[in-house]
Amino acid sequence: MQTLQEIHRKQKKALFFLLALFVLGWALTDLKPIFAGLILGSLFGLYNFWILVRRMERFDKIFTEGKKRASLGTLMRFASGVAAAAVAISLPEHFNLVSSVIGLMIPYILLLADGIIFRTKNH
Repeated sequence: MQTLQEIHRKQKKALFFLLALFVLGWALTDLKPIFAGLILGSLFGLYNFWILVRRMERFDKIFTEGKKRASLGTLMRFASGVAAAAVAISLPEHFNLVSSVIGLMIPYILLLADGIIFRTKNH
């Protein structure tokens, strides 16, 4: 079983690789708003994933100690997503809204793919 920190480390590596590809796409093509939106959304998505990992660690600690219920930071992650969309909407000449939303989902897509690959390898 992978630990949460191992998963987070793998996610960061994959996301930084994708961000490098997005920066290359932004620099070398005429699709600057699309790649800028992917970069913006991916950065906010990485932040959201970091929040989720921190909250899950805290949740696990509180659960094992038998204390009160803890939050997983859903409101904070939702607000971060709204902030990414607000930036894309307020600067449409620089950021594409649809690609920003897609970028927000990239960490979760990578997490799903990693889970499928991990389960396939270990079964």
